[in-house]
Amino acid sequence: MDYGKYEYERAKRMRDARKAQKQVEIKEIRLRPRTDTHDLDFKVRDARRFLAKGAKVKIRVRFRGREITHPEIARNVLRTLAEELQDEAIVEKPPAFEGKSLLMILAPAAHSAKGKPRPKKTTASQHSKAKSTTDADQAAQNEGDD
Repeated sequence: MDYGKYEYERAKRMRDARKAQKQVEIKEIRLRPRTDTHDLDFKVRDARRFLAKGAKVKIRVRFRGREITHPEIARNVLRTLAEELQDEAIVEKPPAFEGKSLLMILAPAAHSAKGKPRPKKTTASQHSKAKSTTDADQAAQNEGDD
């Protein structure tokens, strides 16, 4: 086998390997420590959309001026975002400082990346209603057993 043919086949294998790779897209969401809850809801909605498409989400809280003296506010914001997205994402990189900003990276959870429907959330009132109906059903069954 001559060297030219070997180089050609090696280059071809590398090209095919590059085509087979899946590029992971990273989308960024920028916040400030004083971002209001309504605006955070919009950012959460955007993050859900990005995660549903299989992209990673980088959430950056940028500090200006004296805001950097209170990093706990930004950590609380990132913690609440992570809790809201916990059914669709996992925290790949916990909050850490990078310059004058605090950032966290979320990756899509295995079940949401495959396109499976996520379970519907039940509120506390719905849960208590469901529990009371099952208790009533059990009581009716117990009376029928007598």
